[in-house]
Amino acid sequence: MARYTGADCRRCRREKMKLFLKGAKCESPKCPIEVRPYPPGQHGRGRSKDSEYLLQMREKQKCARIYGVLEKQFRGYYTEANRRIGKTGEVLLQILESRLDNVVYRGGFAKSRDMARQLVTHGHILVNGRKVDIPSYRVSVNDIIEVREKSRDMTPFVVARAEAGDRPAPAWLEVLSNQMRILVHGVPARQVIDTPVQEQLIVELYSK
Repeated sequence: MARYTGADCRRCRREKMKLFLKGAKCESPKCPIEVRPYPPGQHGRGRSKDSEYLLQMREKQKCARIYGVLEKQFRGYYTEANRRIGKTGEVLLQILESRLDNVVYRGGFAKSRDMARQLVTHGHILVNGRKVDIPSYRVSVNDIIEVREKSRDMTPFVVARAEAGDRPAPAWLEVLSNQMRILVHGVPARQVIDTPVQEQLIVELYSK
């Protein structure tokens, strides 16, 4: 399985904003972007004004990096969104939000999407009572996502229960922290998706 193996903080610096890829570290003074709030590389401080194409590309890269998706899969999501009824950009975000690793993260069971992806891959998550170890699995309305009973005493889940409520879940999910369970009540509307991206720029990029 292809995946990014470089430094997460370097990706945040490239986008000139926190993408919250490292969980608690992103909220601490040790976050590299607090010390070096400019793109990495020899010419990071002296880059010229961005072109229209570069702005569109950076927005696509930022969105893909936030959700931990590589280019081939991201383009596939866009193609699917473009075929569906509705605004392509909003449908694209709905597809990304419905990934199982994102739902585990949104429900507060993991500090970051990378951590959520690892928990899913290692078989700690059940969907409707069945083990699902594919992070890109798409949840549906009325699905029940829960932590496997044998895994509930593991440190990440003990911490998640202790910190329940620190990060409110979005309106389309209901989190039952005492049962380590997430209920999917609907499809996320754009106004409740807090991902800081301008999806129209992504649509413009792929429409060329």
